[in-house]
Amino acid sequence: MPWAHRELSPSGFEGDTGEADPLVREAAAAVAAYPSTAGERELLARVAGARWLVPIVATGVDTEVADGRRLDGQAEMAFVSLTAPDGQRALPVFSGLDSLAAWDPQARPVPVTADRAAQSAVSEGCDTMLLDLGSPHAVALRPSMVWALAMVREWVPAHEDRTVFDGVAQAVAMEPAVVSVDISDGTPPASGVLRIALTIPAGLSAAEVSAIATRIGERIASDGELRARIDGVAFAVRADSSSGPA
Repeated sequence: MPWAHRELSPSGFEGDTGEADPLVREAAAAVAAYPSTAGERELLARVAGARWLVPIVATGVDTEVADGRRLDGQAEMAFVSLTAPDGQRALPVFSGLDSLAAWDPQARPVPVTADRAAQSAVSEGCDTMLLDLGSPHAVALRPSMVWALAMVREWVPAHEDRTVFDGVAQAVAMEPAVVSVDISDGTPPASGVLRIALTIPAGLSAAEVSAIATRIGERIASDGELRARIDGVAFAVRADSSSGPA
């Protein structure tokens, strides 16, 4: 195809050398070694402002069978996604050319901002993003983190998120049997699981308690905003001491 009269639109990465941001890798290494809520917040702040390399690879399309052999009619470049045994999909992204080449030297790097990478993950149905897969500082970003990046908003752990607290309180308010509710980080720390502690009157059967938790969980799951901010939920139940013996 002739080049005459063609123009390249600026990408914003014309001066990119492919080197990784050392502060991003430092934050990732800290989380990989000792997961903590504070460490994850620092990592997400670094990730949000960094450039990322999304790998694309050649894939055959229009496959035909001729004389017993499979022939690829043509090839296209496609984003790479990985699927875990449980069906969850992940988008690998890399902080630098060195980590990308160590993972797959044949993959071509596409530089993107963090929000564009996360938006690609969401559009491809990927639940998580894998940072520098195969490296000593490899870290997986959970769905709530991916959504925060895609929506260009600060990531806040679910148990510290006011939107989450208000949403959980609203879901619990529809259960008159619940005396009070409290939320906290799951165990171990930085697990991504939101612990919802319900205080209920003493004397309820196990089936009644289970039904209450199920209804609350279904209300939370049906709220798209809460689903984007919560990675998982675990319930804890305690009896209200003022209502009589347990």
